[in-house]
Order: sequence, then C-alpha cells, then structure tokens
Amino acid sequence: MPIPSEQIEPTAQIASVPQEVTGQPLRVGVGGVTWRDTFAALKHRNYRLFFIGQLVSLIGTWMQATAQGWLVYQLTGSKVLLGTVAAVGTLPMLLLSLWGGSVADRHPKRTIVFCTQTGMMLTAFVFAALVGSGHIRPWHILVLAALGGVAMAFDIPARQAFVVEMTSREDLMNAISLNSSIFNGARVVGPAVAGFLIAHAGMTWCFLLNGLSFIAVMAGLLMMRLPQFVPPAETHSTGRHVLEGLAYVAGHRLVRKLLLLIGVVGVFGWSYAVLLPAYARDILHVGVSRYGGLLSANGCGALLGALTVATYGNRVRLRVMVLGGLWLFSAMLVLLAVVRWYPLVLVVLAMGGWGMLLFFSTMNTLIQTNVSHAMRGRVMGIWALVFGGMMPLGGIESGFLSHAVGVPWTITVGALICAGAGLVTWWAVRRNPPATGG
Repeated sequence: MPIPSEQIEPTAQIASVPQEVTGQPLRVGVGGVTWRDTFAALKHRNYRLFFIGQLVSLIGTWMQATAQGWLVYQLTGSKVLLGTVAAVGTLPMLLLSLWGGSVADRHPKRTIVFCTQTGMMLTAFVFAALVGSGHIRPWHILVLAALGGVAMAFDIPARQAFVVEMTSREDLMNAISLNSSIFNGARVVGPAVAGFLIAHAGMTWCFLLNGLSFIAVMAGLLMMRLPQFVPPAETHSTGRHVLEGLAYVAGHRLVRKLLLLIGVVGVFGWSYAVLLPAYARDILHVGVSRYGGLLSANGCGALLGALTVATYGNRVRLRVMVLGGLWLFSAMLVLLAVVRWYPLVLVVLAMGGWGMLLFFSTMNTLIQTNVSHAMRGRVMGIWALVFGGMMPLGGIESGFLSHAVGVPWTITVGALICAGAGLVTWWAVRRNPPATGG
C-alpha cells in the first residue's frame, strides 16, 4: 500500500529493501527523523482516541495492581498468597485466550473491547466498595482477580488485532510501540500515585479511580468512526474455528518459529522479574523503597525501548530490532547476576528493559503483518496464550531453580537460553526463508 505524500516529511525518502526476517520486501523511510516519525500512528483519528483513553486507563490499572498487592500482604502477611493471586489472574488466559481469539475473528473487535473494559471497570468498583466498607476478604480478592483474568483473555486478542483496523499496515509497528510506551509510562507513574494515595487518602481511592479511568477508554471507543463489520461468510463451531487457527499457525513457518521464540523468552527470560524481590533483599540487601527504584528503572528502559521502535522501527532492519533487542536483554541479565553496586544495577535494568521492548514490540508487529486478516484474532489469541501463559510457568521454573542453585545462577541460565534460542531462530529462518504470505 503506498504511503500518501502528505504523511511524509518533505526531506523523507522511501526505499524498498529486502526484509531478511520475513523474506518479503519492506518499504522504509531513509530521510531525516522527526517527531512525526515517533508518533506517526496518531495521525489516525481512531487511534488517537484509543491512545488517549489507554493513557488514562493504564495509569489506573497500575494503581490498582500496586494497591492489590499491598492489600493482600496487609490482610494475610503471606508471600504465597501474593503469588497465588497473580496465578489466579493469569490462569484464565491459559484456558480461554484461544476462545477469545476465535471471538475476535467472528465479532466486531470494538464491541468486544468495550465489553471487556466494562467488565474490568465493574470489578474495580466492587474492589473499591469492599475495601471502603472494610468487608474485603482474601477470597474476594481471588474471585475478582479471576474475573479480571477472564476479561483479559478476551480483551487481549481483540485489542491486539484491533490496532491495525485503527491505523494501517504501514503504521502498525509504530502503533504497537506507542501502546508499549504508554503501558510502561503508566508502570512508572501508576505505582507512585498509588503509594501517595495509600499514604494520604486511603487504599479505596486507588480502586475507585481505576474504575473511573475506564470511562476514558469506553468514550474513545464510542467516538470512533469505523466501517460496518462484515461477519465471516462461513460459520463453524467454536471448536472447529479454534482448530483452524491452530492449524494455520502450525502450517505458517515464520509465525510458528516466532511464537516458539516468544515462549522460550517468556519462560526463561521474563521470569527474572519474579526473582527481583529476592534479588533486592538477599543479593543487594536493600529495602522496599530501593526495590521500587529497580522496578522504575526497568520501566523507564522499557519506555525508551518502545519509543525507539516507534521512531526507528521502519528504518532499522527487523533482524537488528528482534535479535539485537533479545541479545541486549540477555547480556543485561548476565550482568544483573554479577553486579552488586546499586546505581549500576539501575543502569543494567534500564538497558535490559530497553532491549526487552525492542524484542517484544517488533515480534508483535512481525506476527501481525504476516498473517491474514481473517486469522488475525485467532493468531493473537495464540500469542496471548504463549505470552501470558508462559510467564507463570517461568515463575515456577525460576522458583525451583533458584532454590537449588541460587538467584544469580538462575538468572544467568535463563539469559543464556534466551540468547541461544535467538541464534537458533535466526539460523532456522535464514536456512529456510518463508515464502511470501507465510
């Protein structure tokens, strides 16, 4: 699809280059870089509405996540229950994300996202009512976490597949990267706001304001102007529809390899986050405030990585973005295992977050641009299953391994496995380049 001339800076030029990851030609900008490159997807009105709504809502989401963890520990003093709540919130993605992908291919994605956001808003208000009245109990938290996980199982495939409908294929990478930027920006701001509210106004306000923040997303969705949805011509049973998606991915060499790589990184790489509390307390010997600094440094690096992809995603070879990001992330994990000086650890975590986002944002774009529109929802359902489902498994793996060999060696082993998986994937794709269209 040609890029309209009014969307390109006067000094920018367009060149066709071989795309070594997919085997398909890629049109990239080769002129000067401007702020319009960084925020290119915002020229689409529908995406602007979505972006603004998400910016507000995600701050509320991180406020609630921070308050929820504090609430669990305040009620029970149990570290086990902290992990249990996280697992219960993730389990529905393992069970329902394939169904969620099927629903996204059968129904208007805006309607699905509106319904899931409404559901998450209601759980936030129930949280606020229970906490404010003093009737909150641990089993309430588990039930509400599970309901939130159910909503996410349907929300993630639909929302991911909806991005290209709000923008265009040319601006898809930029849009996905901007989504990551506001997610990680909110990860820095939300916990700080939550800490202030918990100390000065009470925990109830974190849940209440999160519930109100969903109004911004829902208003943006209602204000969008979208073409009329055309349902698929053939209607199969849900089971057959899901199996078609699985068969499509199994037969698509590139997407299959990329999803396998994401799964490996989810298990052995991302699990470092599970070990950060133990790393802070037992290795660095720091308290909760400095542990928060570690999280903020990682979030700042991820925010920078998202903006890097948004600005240079169409100007840098995708192989550099994917493998360079993964290998930078892996190298920083190895350094994390040996560094003990707190200021240097902050730099290492920031650089690791940067590499992590280079990898994940580019991988998301590669998958979405190499699948058919009719299959996009189901493929993103599988993506949600792999991305979200592997993290709990990684937490279990890292927990047992760290108990046996210690936190530093666990982080190092995971980093080396991720780096090796990236090398194997690059070799496999170069050895058998996919045909156009996968």
